[in-house]
Amino acid sequence: MSSVRPFAPRILWAFVLIGGVLVALGDFIFATTLWFSWDAEGLRRVFQTIAVGVLGQASYDGGTQSAVLGAVLHVLMATAFVAIYTLVARRFPSLLARPVVLGVLYGVVLYVVMNFVVMPLSRVGRSPSFAHPDWIAYAVLAHMLFGVICVLFARRALRRD
Repeated sequence: MSSVRPFAPRILWAFVLIGGVLVALGDFIFATTLWFSWDAEGLRRVFQTIAVGVLGQASYDGGTQSAVLGAVLHVLMATAFVAIYTLVARRFPSLLARPVVLGVLYGVVLYVVMNFVVMPLSRVGRSPSFAHPDWIAYAVLAHMLFGVICVLFARRALRRD
């Protein structure tokens, strides 16, 4: 008997990138609205805060350069979220069947991994505080939406025409 693997669909990487940019944009809008201001300093600060993961607290002294680094890292991470789901779903196509349910679950996974694994291992060095449960609830809800976006763009990236 031959052990032929089923055809794995080609990945349309443009949709992975578009999905990543949309997730990054949504997260940027969410974070800026909740924790930062919409003036030039607030916009710079949101991206410097992301760069803290690599540069540590020196990110806040890095001006526009550290903000640009933070923006690039933000888009790369968001695109990685879509790419990871796409690659796993390519192997397990059933992960594409129910985008809302699976996207919500994936969003919760993203929140947990980012806040309880990535942040503590980065130069941020801490997990979110439980002092503001309302902020955590908002962030989990936002990540649920981002998870749905990830699944929808993974579906599009793996569409067989």
